[in-house]
Amino acid sequence: MKDIELRLDSTKIHPNSEIKGNVVVTYPGRYDGVVINIQILNSNELIIYKSYNDKQISQNVSRLFISKDSMPENKASFTAVIEFEPKETHDVKFRASIIEQHKEIESDVLFARFSA
Repeated sequence: MKDIELRLDSTKIHPNSEIKGNVVVTYPGRYDGVVINIQILNSNELIIYKSYNDKQISQNVSRLFISKDSMPENKASFTAVIEFEPKETHDVKFRASIIEQHKEIESDVLFARFSA
């Protein structure tokens, strides 16, 4: 089993629909938290994070850091949205990484499709 696992409720994403994901950490060592990066390939558009672990996010952030202190049982959930209307289908890269003392320890990557 991986030290970190990233899952999405659906890998088919549409404009203004909620993206729901989960991260599970089984890393046996100490760590500070996880960071989640989402990149819309072949686009300059950004994703908007809405919440993590049922806590609303009040400002737009390009990278979501979730402290280990905010991860009961080493699990985290998040929601996000892509608000622009695509002219073509885009691949979306999701990457979750374990962070320890400002260094990436382990990561998991998955891809989704974004279309109108």
